[in-house]
Amino acid sequence: MAVRAAVLPAVGAPLEITEIELPDAGPGQIRVRLAAAGVCHSDLSLSDGTMRVPVPAVLGHEGAGTVLAVGDGVTHVSPGDGVVLNWAPSCGSCHACSLGEVWLCANALLGAGNVYARRASDGADLHPGLNVAAFAEETVVAAGCVLPAPDSVPLTDAALLGCAVLTGYGAVHYSARVREGETVAVFGVGGVGLAALQAARIAGASRIVAVDVSPAKEELARAAGATEYVVASEDTAREIRALTGKQGVDVAVECVGRAVTIRAAWESTRRGGRTTVVGIGGKDQQVTFNALELFHWGRTLSGCVYGNSDPARDVPILADHVRAGRLDLAALVTDRISLDDIPTAFDNMRAGKGGRALVTF
Repeated sequence: MAVRAAVLPAVGAPLEITEIELPDAGPGQIRVRLAAAGVCHSDLSLSDGTMRVPVPAVLGHEGAGTVLAVGDGVTHVSPGDGVVLNWAPSCGSCHACSLGEVWLCANALLGAGNVYARRASDGADLHPGLNVAAFAEETVVAAGCVLPAPDSVPLTDAALLGCAVLTGYGAVHYSARVREGETVAVFGVGGVGLAALQAARIAGASRIVAVDVSPAKEELARAAGATEYVVASEDTAREIRALTGKQGVDVAVECVGRAVTIRAAWESTRRGGRTTVVGIGGKDQQVTFNALELFHWGRTLSGCVYGNSDPARDVPILADHVRAGRLDLAALVTDRISLDDIPTAFDNMRAGKGGRALVTF
């Protein structure tokens, strides 16, 4: 059956909105009709080659929808069920999984190398981006890539739980481990940054500073929980220290992935503070520190993959926050778009515009 999808024909090439031929769900597979898919900066990183995946591919890794059919052996969902897509299913048997660090699973992305569909125009093999190929009207995924959607959360909102919210919330609660009363700075007010701001508010941070290059994002940031807003410049670290009695914040969360931003986040934290890097940067983004400052400042710098989260454990926790009104998923969305608008959304991300675009089907 042919469905419409956004295909990346080659690294660096424009996305093509075209028809693809999807097979039926085979053993251990699930066919899903998408309700919505978030346009994440990681998709842009895949298209420009910062992260590598086999091409041609259908991108999109943050989505939710309704089960159309299940293959043999699938028992945790049934046709008609609402589901959230999980682009990084853990295998349960590698070293990282044995340590409980499922976000570092060595086998999570093996499915991205599979051929899952074909381009209708010429029969070319297509790969499923980050496993789930959510930039399509329908997709076929492995059973481990599907989680039951939480009750009372619309599927168009639940789509954001699959990446932006898990990453932003997890960065604050599991990686940085923000404690009540601490001060926090979040660098980058995109979808993940907005989720991190809300997570810092939920954690009880006493002061939350949002940082972005765009003055236009201040309203979004303050609605998410920011108590102060700083337009990024060469003086960002100095401005943040001035807001915190010249000490610096307890925690900085970097959601951009650029060397200059990582360095500014580091310099914005107090002596003994913690900097968590969420943004995905290229190999050309080199960050340097001298040995004396590492000793003197006593700061901790850590990477953060997928928010150090366990989707099976954390999606229900996030749903509880949504139902209680502590987490506003709709506030993370700046543009609701159609499948045909995804190339334009990519251009906006390159230009640093907006927060998170959401494709609705």
